[in-house]
Amino acid sequence: MVSPVSDTVGSEATERELELADRVGVAMIRLNKMNACVAAHMAKVGVDKAAFILLATLAHLGPSRSSALAEAVFSDPSTVSRQVAGLVKDGFVERRADPEDGRASVLVATESGQLLLADRRRMRNAAIARMFGGWSEPDWVQFTDLFERFVNDHENALPGFLAESGLGPRSEGEK
Repeated sequence: MVSPVSDTVGSEATERELELADRVGVAMIRLNKMNACVAAHMAKVGVDKAAFILLATLAHLGPSRSSALAEAVFSDPSTVSRQVAGLVKDGFVERRADPEDGRASVLVATESGQLLLADRRRMRNAAIARMFGGWSEPDWVQFTDLFERFVNDHENALPGFLAESGLGPRSEGEK
C-alpha cells in the first residue's frame, strides 16, 4: 500500500505521485539549464533574454502599461522598467499616450520589434521541427497537447507557488 505524504498546504500526494513530480522537476531543471545556455549565447550577440521575453509578451498582449507587463511576466515593475528602457533605446518598443488616460503611457512593440520576433520565431520553429524529425506525427501532436496543458497549468499555479514558498504575494492586495 502506498502511503500518502502531506505537503505544506495540506493536500496529500502518494509516494508514486511525488516520484513522478520529482521526474518532472528534474526535467524542468534540465530544460532551464538549456534555456540558460541559449540566453548566454543570445547575450553574446547582443540580445538580452529577459528583454526579449518582455518584447514577446508585449507583442502578444498589445499596447500595455509597464505595470501590466510586469505582472504578465511575474516580475518587479522597476526591473521591467529598466529592461523596457533598453528596448526603447534599441527601437524595439515605443511609449505612447494611453488612450484611456492621457497622463499615463502604454508600451507598444515597434515594427522593428515585431520583425525581430518574427525572425527569431522562424529560427526557433525550424530548430524545433528538426528536433522532432524522428518522432511520429501522433507522438508529436500528443506531446504538444500535453506540453501546452502543462505550461498553462504551471502558469496558472505559479502565483500560488510563489506565495506558498514565501517568494511573493498572490496579488498586490494580499501581503
